[in-house]
Amino acid sequence: MLGKREQDPKPTVQYRSDRVSLVNGLFFFSTRENTLEGPFPTRTDAVRETEAYIHRMQQAKLNQQSSLNG
Repeated sequence: MLGKREQDPKPTVQYRSDRVSLVNGLFFFSTRENTLEGPFPTRTDAVRETEAYIHRMQQAKLNQQSSLNG
C-alpha cells in the first residue's frame, strides 16, 4: 500500500502484516497492544477470535465514551 502523509517528503510503502501466526503447531493472533492471544487449534479459530476480540475492544471503547458523556 502506497501512502503519503502531508508532512512526508515523498510517498512511502506501508506493509500490512497478518495478525495470525503459527507457533509450535498452534495459532495465535497479535493485537495493537502488543499482546499475543491464543493458542488456537486452527487458523479459522484464530481468525474468528481475532474478530471477536476487535468487537469486544470496540464495545469497551463505546462503553467508556458513553460513561464519560454520562
